[in-house]
Amino acid sequence: MARILRQSADAEHATGRIRRFRLRYRLQCLTVAPMEAQIHQLAGRLGELLGTGGGTVTTAESCTGGGVAAAITEIPGSSAWFEYGFVTYANTAKSALVGVDPDVLRSHGAVSEPVVSQMARGALAAAAARVAVAVSGIAGPDGGSAEKPVGTVWFAWARDDGRLITAHRVFAGDRAAVRRQAVACALQGLIDTLSAWPER
Repeated sequence: MARILRQSADAEHATGRIRRFRLRYRLQCLTVAPMEAQIHQLAGRLGELLGTGGGTVTTAESCTGGGVAAAITEIPGSSAWFEYGFVTYANTAKSALVGVDPDVLRSHGAVSEPVVSQMARGALAAAAARVAVAVSGIAGPDGGSAEKPVGTVWFAWARDDGRLITAHRVFAGDRAAVRRQAVACALQGLIDTLSAWPER
C-alpha cells in the first residue's frame, strides 16, 4: 500500500513538473512572439520608407550578429533597399571592415559611443548607402562590468547628408532577449532617422 501511495505521489509530482514546464514554455513563447512580430513590422515600415524615398540601408553589427540585416531581408523585395551589411563581432573586424580607429577601440572599448559612431559612418561610406545603423553591446551572460552591465548596448544611425544620432540603452532579460530588443531598437532608430529628416 505504501509503495502504491509513493508511486502515486511521484506521478503527481512529475505531472506537476510537466505542467509547470509547459506553462513556462507558453509564457516564453508569448514573450518572444510579440517581439518577433514587432521586429517584422518595423522592418516592413523601414522598407516602405526606403521604397518611397529611394536609397539603401546598411548595417554594422556586433552583439546582434547580423540580426538587423536578417530582419530587413525578411521583407519581400528588400533587395531594392538593402545590398549588404557588416557583422563586425571582433575588434579587428571593426577596424578592417568599417574603419574604426584601433586607438579609439583601446581608449573607449567596443561598447561605446565613439566606436558605434565610427562604425555607422564607416559602413555608410563602404556601402554607399543612404542610411546606416551600428550596434555594439554586451548581450551576456558574461562580459558585463559595473560601468557597462550586461544588457548595455550603444547605437548610432548615420545618413548620407552627414547627420548622426547615437543612443545608449540597457536592456533586461537573457542573451536572446537583449539581442531581440537591440534589433528592434536599431530598426526603430532607422525609421526615426528617415522620418525626422525626410528631405535628401
